[in-house]
Amino acid sequence: MKRISANNLDAAFWFAVEEYIMNNPAFTDEYFMLWRTVPTLMIGRFQNTLHEINSDFVTENNVQVVRRNSGGGTIYTDPSAWQFSFITWKNQGEAKDFQMFTKPVIEALKQLGVPAEFNNRNDILAVNKKFSGNAQFSTRDRFLHHGSILYDTNIDNLVMALHVDDEKFISKGIKSVRERVTNIRPFMTTDMTSEEFSKAMNRLLASEMEECVLSEKDLQVIENIRTSKFNSWEWNYGHSPEFNMKKSQRFEGGKVEVNLLVKSGKILNCSIQGDFFAHIDIGKLEKSIEGLRHHPDDVLGVLQKSYDNGIIYRVSINELASLFF
Repeated sequence: MKRISANNLDAAFWFAVEEYIMNNPAFTDEYFMLWRTVPTLMIGRFQNTLHEINSDFVTENNVQVVRRNSGGGTIYTDPSAWQFSFITWKNQGEAKDFQMFTKPVIEALKQLGVPAEFNNRNDILAVNKKFSGNAQFSTRDRFLHHGSILYDTNIDNLVMALHVDDEKFISKGIKSVRERVTNIRPFMTTDMTSEEFSKAMNRLLASEMEECVLSEKDLQVIENIRTSKFNSWEWNYGHSPEFNMKKSQRFEGGKVEVNLLVKSGKILNCSIQGDFFAHIDIGKLEKSIEGLRHHPDDVLGVLQKSYDNGIIYRVSINELASLFF
């Protein structure tokens, strides 16, 4: 097995590296990577992005949103969390057990003082609290296993970045998550910075691995994959399955409710209802929104055109726009 490293904190880059190696027959070995990211929400392959994230918090705090190739749930990471990836060959198309990949990680963590154990599903725990989620993806010949390690992550931001149906549950949510998840830094025999922790893990897991250096040609192809796929709205948002969305709120001008049918990231049906007073034909506005990408820029653009003379009495454009996401 060979080790791949790069000084890059973009999750889209690392997902592109995984995909590139998985599909490139020139990479004949098996590979290990230990990497981290800027604050990021990693969306599972089959999840509805907008149902998983707190869009306002994500926008205000510049949290990156990237869909991965593997299934499973959404996870939050930041520079004080680490991700590990194993890329191996398949053996006659067989599936591989999660423990095959988590075992060496657990053993390395134990050597650093962390009481790590596998929970027989896809998580690694310490004193019955989760600090590592794992996911898998395969092609015809290749197998990818990747997982996360909460080392010293901001748990409050982890909670706030995820979707919350009602703001009054945020504080309870933070308390609940703190009871179920943990950072592992407090368990370390010797306290380390996040960077020191990665060096220790690489020493324990990859000290005997030869370094695989990606060529400029490799990096160029990886950049193309990153840009065209993992940094694209179509993949991260438009790839979401068909869904119905209903969101309502009472403003100074009355209650407004927006109902949407969204498929492949496009708004197929729009209905705006409530006890408000409208300055324009709401039916025409609904029709002008249908067919748009379910994207703030597209929706806000149409609303701004219609708002020259106002749409709803005492409801601002930003208040109305907030109900579409």
